[in-house]
Amino acid sequence: MSEHGSRRDETGDGDGETEPEASVTAVVLDLLPNGRPDDDRPAYKKSPVAYALGEAEFGLYELTLEDESGIGIGDTVDVDPPDEHVQSVRSVGMEGLTSAARSELEYAVDDIIDRNERRFVDFYNDAQAITTRLHALNLLPGIGKKLRNNVLDERKRGPFESFEELGERVSGLHRPREVLVERIMEEIREEDLKYRIFARRSE
Repeated sequence: MSEHGSRRDETGDGDGETEPEASVTAVVLDLLPNGRPDDDRPAYKKSPVAYALGEAEFGLYELTLEDESGIGIGDTVDVDPPDEHVQSVRSVGMEGLTSAARSELEYAVDDIIDRNERRFVDFYNDAQAITTRLHALNLLPGIGKKLRNNVLDERKRGPFESFEELGERVSGLHRPREVLVERIMEEIREEDLKYRIFARRSE
């Protein structure tokens, strides 16, 4: 399987049909080729299991795979609808991951942001007020009222095109990419956050 999996970017044929929804994809964090250790069934009855992080909403998944699926750690697979080599998909929380998968989480978030820089830079371009007293930008670690206003003032002059440009144009914003990683990791780990802007709650 290729590193970025098989995305289905199909479009309509121009006759008025609606465009199919894109697949939900996830990055594999850990792989248990012999199945879950708490599965007491004989080895020949157990299927390989993988743990993965959703690229769009940062959901956590347990995937039951076919034998010899060819899926490995770091691969991107379709989870909805599932890849042809995925037998079943189950949403899990942090407690449902292996220790190895948990240790890979931050690296995976980092990689997703790197590969989708435009999407995450646009958070700074498009973020809006959540309430009359709270702006979405203030949910990022280290961004208070002054720094938030610096971002809002600067984006009025034109949209930001990259994290590098953000750091150059906004006084005091030295780590625009890293604070996103920190916030996303917080949303993945914490189930009881009042506001969520990147990661959905585990089901």
